[in-house]
This record gives sequence, structure tokens and C-alpha cells, in this order.
Amino acid sequence: MPSSDINDDMAARDFIEFVVKAIVEHPDDVDVTQTVDDLGVLITLKVNKEDMGKIIGKAGQTAKSLRILLRMMGSKKDARYNLKIVEPEGQAV
Repeated sequence: MPSSDINDDMAARDFIEFVVKAIVEHPDDVDVTQTVDDLGVLITLKVNKEDMGKIIGKAGQTAKSLRILLRMMGSKKDARYNLKIVEPEGQAV
């Protein structure tokens, strides 16, 4: 991945962090990290246990919407973005 794309990747991470912090009750507990490899960019999201329901949403719609927005950002840059939501117990959703 060219180095100029790294800033775009950070923009996606910052975007997810901004949106999630606006949704949750405990914005200080939001932790968003990213890793870049041959498969693309993986953005990992950790939130307070009490906020998991808001992030997942009814029938998973909020999480699905976040993933769709990331995919749209990725398609614009011809890159692959994935979102992993980590439950407080350590299990990924």
C-alpha cells in the first residue's frame, strides 16, 4: 500500500472514532485501532460494556451501517476496509 494511502486509512479510523463517540454514553472508553496488511485495513473497535447495544443496534443495523460506510470509503480509494467490534469479554462480533 503506498504511503500516501496511510493518511486515508487514518481518516477512516478517525471517522469511525468520531461517529462512535457521538453515539455512546461513555465516549472516553472508546478505543479505535487499525492495522494494515496485504488484505487491507482492519479497524478494531472497543467500547464500554454498557455501550455494546448501541454500537450493535437493533438486529445489528448500526454495526452493519458502520461497515457499509467503511466499504464506501474503501471503494473510493480502491482499498479494503474491515471493522471488527470487540466485546468487553474479548470475543469479536
